[in-house]
Amino acid sequence: MAKLTFKDLSFEDKEKEVKVYFLKLFYFNIQKEDLGQISNHIIEKNSITFKDISQKKAERKFYMLLEKGFHELKNSLNNKKTIYIHKNSGIPLIGNVGFGLVDRNTNVIEVKPITGCNLKCIYCSVDEDKRPVDFIIEEEYLAEEFKKLALFKETNDIEAHIASQGEPLFYAPLTDLIRNISKIKQVKIISVDTNGTLLTKQKIDELVKAGLTRFNFSINAIDAKIAEKIAGTPYNIERIKELCRYISTKTNLIITPVLVPGINNDEIPKIIEFAKELKADIGIQNFLTYKMGRNPVKPIDFDKFYGLLKAWQDKYKVKLIKSIEDFNIVKTKQLPRPFRKEEVIEAEIVCPGRLHGEMIAAAKERTISIPDCYKEKGKVRLKITRTKHNIFIGTPV
Repeated sequence: MAKLTFKDLSFEDKEKEVKVYFLKLFYFNIQKEDLGQISNHIIEKNSITFKDISQKKAERKFYMLLEKGFHELKNSLNNKKTIYIHKNSGIPLIGNVGFGLVDRNTNVIEVKPITGCNLKCIYCSVDEDKRPVDFIIEEEYLAEEFKKLALFKETNDIEAHIASQGEPLFYAPLTDLIRNISKIKQVKIISVDTNGTLLTKQKIDELVKAGLTRFNFSINAIDAKIAEKIAGTPYNIERIKELCRYISTKTNLIITPVLVPGINNDEIPKIIEFAKELKADIGIQNFLTYKMGRNPVKPIDFDKFYGLLKAWQDKYKVKLIKSIEDFNIVKTKQLPRPFRKEEVIEAEIVCPGRLHGEMIAAAKERTISIPDCYKEKGKVRLKITRTKHNIFIGTPV
């Protein structure tokens, strides 16, 4: 008899198949017929017991089914195909704006462990409806690669900024990730962007204990109807406000509304007053249009935006016009870019990208996004069209 027990997998017994959940949010199916070919078995929540077979043989045969299953991994939130990036996947963590690590030549390293969101904010720069593929990254791999980058930058003032094309709180091992990053002596700040809907007071305590030093909290209206309109889904602003009150007693809090012209202009002063009540910081953002984002209105120009900030700043006696120095952002050692713009290289296609028709290739420990790629696997010759901040885009030649 062999019993296989898992930390990150759970099993749901169906009529003809077993639904396998990975890191709570993701899933694939294994046919019972395939399990039966291994041995008679018993399904439990986090384990499978095989009768009349050795442990070694059961592991070998079941892991083959798991490998096949991971190629069919989906996000239960939206049923999208999901790519699991791990240290043996052949997918580097630098090179893509949507996942992994992004270094913009400052002491702030962007950490993107997952994609996907439970809200449909009307202003979002990432329209999930246009992105058929999601990503999830192995925590150990992400923490190890983050440490390498932090050490390279040769400063003891690193901020790990956990932000996603979506909601980072969906990342099941988030607490472990924060705990492991906090052990890196070069790291002084660990922040997370969140819409707050998945938080509880218990989760807040857990994250703070692990080493989280700041919540960047997205609130775009105080009025319940306007807040829900902007969120694009059912949304309880009173619960969100209560969580902010709790966070303000535990650690640092920045409230980060987006000014969406004609929709929440009158809500921004209310948000400022709420932030002042909590003695929280506030960072108001200007709505911008993006080709692949949601664009419900036309943006206002920055002169008008800063004029509004100046008026609110004077009225409420709180600093709203800020510079990078206000967030302790400084230039640091620049990560080398292994490719030059217009350079022709050869790379290996490793997985689909987030967008329709996009593939991702790998070369020299970087990923390269290939829009409208004509191949789904194998080697490809590319002309590099973008290199800024080690985010690479290439065109097949």
